[in-house]
Amino acid sequence: MLARGLRILDAFSADHPALTLSELARRAELPLSTVHRLAGELVGWGALERGADGRFRIGLRLWEVGALAPRGSALRERALPFLEDLSQVTRENVQLAVREGVEVVFVERIAGSGAVPVLTRVGGRFALTATGVGLVLLAHAPPELQEEVLTGPVERYTPHTVTDPRALRGMLADVRVSGYAVSDRQVTDDALSVAAPVHDRRGAVVAAVSLVVRHGTATPLALAPLVRTSARAISRALGA
Repeated sequence: MLARGLRILDAFSADHPALTLSELARRAELPLSTVHRLAGELVGWGALERGADGRFRIGLRLWEVGALAPRGSALRERALPFLEDLSQVTRENVQLAVREGVEVVFVERIAGSGAVPVLTRVGGRFALTATGVGLVLLAHAPPELQEEVLTGPVERYTPHTVTDPRALRGMLADVRVSGYAVSDRQVTDDALSVAAPVHDRRGAVVAAVSLVVRHGTATPLALAPLVRTSARAISRALGA
């Protein structure tokens, strides 16, 4: 029963935030009668809400529970002052992310005034191989996970996306040496991302912070000191 309820919740996405009962059943791959019963229970608990249009949406109660996740809430709380400082200084997009399996999960994003549009959102997931934060987190991931990612299919988002495993291994080695990662037009044709690692008190990389600017407006060498300074400040706040 729990697994079926989770399949219903998993049917929602950024592209499909509101679903009819039949759409919900189709996306969850469950019988309509089952979805009707479980959706009613989820609405009663607050995990789902049903609007006047009859469509279901994720409920506020689920957001309340999700906000208790320590890797997201505690990290975000400690990091937010430094992310805001970086945003105010640069007026660019600032992002904070963690690794969940073979994907990046964004726990905070501050959009700069007039900054280049980005595809990421808080709570959204992305490939480790394309974004600046993803490259940082992959560079410091266990070797077996790196191999899993690099030997599997690597998604291409733009003509500039690096998909060759040998080239990616070289990039990850550079990240470990330089202390920052660069994603140049790998996600969109007009964006440059520079990211740096955040460490916990044991020295492990637990997150990554990045600046995303319009391609051609700044160089990675100019952005790296700003990002690394913010990452070190967040690390100190975490007890590193």
